[in-house]
Amino acid sequence: MIFIINTIFINNIYGEPILKIGYSDWPGWIAWEIGIQKNWFKEENVEASFFWYSAYAESLDAFASGKVDAVCMTNCDALVLGANGKHSKGILINDFSNGNDMIIAKPGITKIIDLKNKKIGLEIGLLEHLLVLSALEKNEMKESDVIIVNIPTDKTPLALESGKVDAIAAWQPSAGEALKNVPASKPIFTSADTKGLIYDLLFVSDESLKIHSEKWKKVVKVWFKIVDYIKNPANKDEILKILSQRANMTPQEYDTILKGIFIMDIPANKRAYIKKDSLNSIFGSCKNANNFNVKYKIYKDYQDIDSYIYPDFINSLQ
Repeated sequence: MIFIINTIFINNIYGEPILKIGYSDWPGWIAWEIGIQKNWFKEENVEASFFWYSAYAESLDAFASGKVDAVCMTNCDALVLGANGKHSKGILINDFSNGNDMIIAKPGITKIIDLKNKKIGLEIGLLEHLLVLSALEKNEMKESDVIIVNIPTDKTPLALESGKVDAIAAWQPSAGEALKNVPASKPIFTSADTKGLIYDLLFVSDESLKIHSEKWKKVVKVWFKIVDYIKNPANKDEILKILSQRANMTPQEYDTILKGIFIMDIPANKRAYIKKDSLNSIFGSCKNANNFNVKYKIYKDYQDIDSYIYPDFINSLQ
């Protein structure tokens, strides 16, 4: 289901906003709500509309079909869409996952090596699959040492609760649901253990970026105004109220989820846009995701990583 939550500033003469942006339920993306509610896009003279999608996959479908000009998505998923015909460029990094993506085990399992010959529920081909492979590698294990059970991410909490699997890999809020519903379950590996594996960005279609470059540059400017507001401790209560309302949670519940990401300010973006092979670079993270996608036949041909990364706006900032 789609909810068109806000049109910012004015529409063009045809009644359509010039920039259409899709976003979904992830704290680094819900943060756009702050700029929306404070009319900061209007202040920057940006004609735009934000479209809220209750499911992440729906936002990707909308972008792929041209219903929106830009979408908030992970670097790994941008490569998948591009390989299937919808190329885009990441113009800013909202955040990287710093604990919100988890491998959660049933009671009695306390570390990754305990999962040998055990069942792990996850959605094959998505980033949680990559998270599991990273965890296994760090513990000198192979995928063949465990039994992967393909389960949609939002169904993984029930799979753990019912005993269908011994562990799951899921992101928030599904991860939190599992921890709540399965007493004594615990995260035994998270994205905080492999920082930079998962980056969350604003990706813009090649066509829109070419036509409306100056307007997208203003959107980037608004994002960093939002970041500065979030990083001011004096604004914490207001921020949690805004974000939790969008996610239909309490401020207390959302406080925990917000701590599971690292919001990227200008210096952090500049560092991440430096071309390196390590995970502290968006280039290195995308290379890792590219290898994963080809290995697991998510797509056939390696993607040109550089073509998906657009550092111009970030590099122009002081």
